[in-house]
Amino acid sequence: MDITYIPMTRGFIYLAAVLDWFTRRVLSWRVSITLEADFCIEAVEEALARHGKPEIFNTDQGSQFTSTDFIKVLASREIKISMDGKGAWRDNVFVERLWRTIKYEEVYLRAYASVPEARVGIGRYLGFYNSRRPHSSLDGKTPDQAYFNLPMAKTVAA
Repeated sequence: MDITYIPMTRGFIYLAAVLDWFTRRVLSWRVSITLEADFCIEAVEEALARHGKPEIFNTDQGSQFTSTDFIKVLASREIKISMDGKGAWRDNVFVERLWRTIKYEEVYLRAYASVPEARVGIGRYLGFYNSRRPHSSLDGKTPDQAYFNLPMAKTVAA
């Protein structure tokens, strides 16, 4: 899990996402106008409710992820916590790649005027990202196909 900022026409918002490292699937996400831990906790709780308990949960060392309330969510479920080393970008390379993709394929092409508009646009894009955007690292499968172990769609010659 990590957070990035999303520029808007005036100001910016923060985007947090829970990502399955193996399949690159976004399991849950939230936006916020502040860096409080609440929106991160909501995203984690949704991911756990929908997809079950992982053995290990990885985050960076941001104050949201080291807060008592955030740690309690994972500790109460006996989930091991892994935090990236300070300045170690390689530890979080998958989610950093997601941030770049979202920004270049969605955010920078739009000029969100409001938080609700950003939420709708990001939600639409993440639906596309999970279900229709193939990944070379997944042998051309989408994150949904890899996560749910679905066969690749057959292409029909024109």
